Amino acid sequence: MARKKSEWIDWIKALVIAGLLAFIVRAFLFAPIVVDGPSMLPSLENGDHMIVNKFSYTIGEPDRFDIVVFHATANKDYIKRVIGLPGEHVAVKDDTLYINGQEVEEPFLTSKIKMLEATQSYTFDFSIEDLPGRYSEIPENHVLVLGDNRGNSTDSRVLGLISTDQIVGKTNLIYWPVDRIRILNE
Repeated sequence: MARKKSEWIDWIKALVIAGLLAFIVRAFLFAPIVVDGPSMLPSLENGDHMIVNKFSYTIGEPDRFDIVVFHATANKDYIKRVIGLPGEHVAVKDDTLYINGQEVEEPFLTSKIKMLEATQSYTFDFSIEDLPGRYSEIPENHVLVLGDNRGNSTDSRVLGLISTDQIVGKTNLIYWPVDRIRILNE
């Protein structure tokens, strides 16, 4: 009888430890998120399940073209791509991204822009001065984010610059649905 009781106690301890570890991993290291809407097409599709690495920016800073999850409102997180970094001037003219006046390629958009080139603009022209806040360059601890589907995305053009404090983490792993499993490198 004492042996059975000891086994039960061991099982309960193991389950409590496993639950505690799962909580720590989810709260501080990794969390699942589901893409909601078309704003990141063609890179991400509505319903893609992804893993957010919450730890990545604890030891580093966002890089250009990172796909990040951030708190857009108290109740809603958004997934967008980092385009502009602190100290930079950002503008888009004729579907071309300019950082500090230099043309920067966006390889994740190339095929989409070429497809639309003859009929319409993919990204309406703007510069950082046109965004909420009317900055001349991105201040420290802020980034400019855009959705890949520029015609259908609520991003920095509407929300303004995003504070790095709002960023939950970086994401680049799609784990569901099975036919879309991949790591995004761009």
